[in-house]
Amino acid sequence: MYAIVRTGGKQYQVAQGDQLRVEKINGEVGDTVELNDVLMVVNEENVDIGTPQLENAKVSATIVEQGKAKKVIVFKKKRRKGYRLKQGHRQLYTALAIKEITV
Repeated sequence: MYAIVRTGGKQYQVAQGDQLRVEKINGEVGDTVELNDVLMVVNEENVDIGTPQLENAKVSATIVEQGKAKKVIVFKKKRRKGYRLKQGHRQLYTALAIKEITV
């Protein structure tokens, strides 16, 4: 059994017991989070597809970690003008452990 969930503007395929990194969700480590934006649930032979999301479906997850990803360097330059700009960016993320999928 797995589900397609939308969070942080992205879609993820999740199953019970999976761990995944998503865009930052407010909460402390150990808190339980419910993802209600479930787009599709596949249960053995049954496939439930939402229009655009399923009404009663939800995915329960536990926050495992709050952190920052590796630094990405952003470098801008205009030739022959002496314009150079170097910036770094570290995106915030939340690591989730999927507990159960409810339809």
